Amino acid sequence: MCRVLEVSRSGYYAWLGRFPSRRAREDVRLQERVEAIHARSRGTYGAPRIHAELRAEGIRVGRKRVARLMREARLEGVSRRWRRGTTKRDPEAEPAADLVEREFTVPAPDRLGVADITYIPTGEGTLYLAAGGTRSAGGWWDGRWRRICGGNSCSRP
Repeated sequence: MCRVLEVSRSGYYAWLGRFPSRRAREDVRLQERVEAIHARSRGTYGAPRIHAELRAEGIRVGRKRVARLMREARLEGVSRRWRRGTTKRDPEAEPAADLVEREFTVPAPDRLGVADITYIPTGEGTLYLAAGGTRSAGGWWDGRWRRICGGNSCSRP
């Protein structure tokens, strides 16, 4: 193996018995602090925030070094800036007819239905949440006829 790597046997064995460098020992100590701060943040802090925490503790270290240590430990922060784009409309397609004509006041209960969809980012992917219902006397009702919102207050069904 020494021949393939083009190193002498004595050099290889000297390297094996050598103590870790000062920087390697500091990396081990720093790695423990990075993991503790990351755990304390419930896995949400990334390199910039962990770097700021270390600086606040009086530990002088570069942000890129913190990022490298996090990468080596397979730690990742969570980005709060998640934005899901809406469906892109085909400019050639004919839009659906507006049967409501943007008039949302109704003369009688159960004449108009509404629906909406939202995206919820999770650790395992995107969760799609859809809701729909009709306006009836005294509040909103879902598709199973459970009252979910009435007047100015909402309650769980």
